[in-house]
Amino acid sequence: MAERFDIAIVGAGMAGASLGAELAPHANVLVLEAEDRPGYHATGRSAAFWEECYGGPQVVPLTLASGLYLRGHGFLRRRGAVYVGRDSDTAALDAFVARFSARGANIERIGRKALEEHIPGLRPGWTGGVWEPACSDIDVAGLHAHYLAAFARAGGTLRTNARVERLERAGGGWSIASAGAEFEAAVLVNAAGAWADGVARMAGVPAAGISPMRRTVVQLRVDPPPPDDMPLVLDIEGGFYFRPENGRLWLSPQDETPSAPCDAAPEELAVAEAVDRLQQVVDWRVQAVERKWAGLRSFAPDRRPVYGLDPVDPAFFWFAGQGGFGIQTAPAAARFGAQLLLGAARDEMTAGLDPALYSPARLGR
Repeated sequence: MAERFDIAIVGAGMAGASLGAELAPHANVLVLEAEDRPGYHATGRSAAFWEECYGGPQVVPLTLASGLYLRGHGFLRRRGAVYVGRDSDTAALDAFVARFSARGANIERIGRKALEEHIPGLRPGWTGGVWEPACSDIDVAGLHAHYLAAFARAGGTLRTNARVERLERAGGGWSIASAGAEFEAAVLVNAAGAWADGVARMAGVPAAGISPMRRTVVQLRVDPPPPDDMPLVLDIEGGFYFRPENGRLWLSPQDETPSAPCDAAPEELAVAEAVDRLQQVVDWRVQAVERKWAGLRSFAPDRRPVYGLDPVDPAFFWFAGQGGFGIQTAPAAARFGAQLLLGAARDEMTAGLDPALYSPARLGR
């Protein structure tokens, strides 16, 4: 006999866990996770920073709304961030400041002297930048565990090794087959990350065009070791970012390679590109590539997240397309998503968020 729930969430990464924690005090909620542990894919492979401008101007409201929660619960450790550019990037740096300051980001334009103070061994040619003092490291594992624990305390049900095998409309809701078990739910939530469009198709709902993109990160041993208090360094043109991590350097070429939903693995070309780009920025010697990994960042066509009831099937709720910013926006996104799903009034955290900006209806499928 099928177990019955008010809401079934597909996916127990940061998206599913945080939304489940917000919903569980108000409804009987099931979370189904295909892997043997939650957070195996994108959540467990995050570069782990909260950066006000990351994801674009229309993501900034979600990031800023999440900041107080993350700081208040001890999940942020301040680091700072600096975007760097060459002489040819002057217009891009100025436009960046104008665009993101208008959205409320705390940033300022800086010159070569300030860059040298933030980045030891900076090579000639990097002449200007943007300083963001509030950027912080995120305790991703701690935040994910926090939401899973809150979900459990509120009576939520988590099933791992529970890949969804069948979705059918039944009795105004959903019949769900997963790992030999049967479930029923009035509402199905799609928080499946890179697999989100596949879940929609299985449910008979038009896909949102959410595309997984592979992102590579490597851990390097460099000489000299990066200072522990060095900020996150990003290329204004989107070619790299790096930051210190326990005496080592975490580096990404900021690749976005289209991929099928999968257990992503790094490609050697991306690793080589990352190292080459780093050596164009600083005069440190790369002694070893100690680790390398990749994760999938999933985007809707307009690169905004997709939150809300599907216009074709109002018993299907989208909570996907969160790119690489799903962790830093998790508190506000989850609160906002739960309010949309429950028809609840918005609160102080979510009052400034515009539902139309993130609604699946905007995609015109």
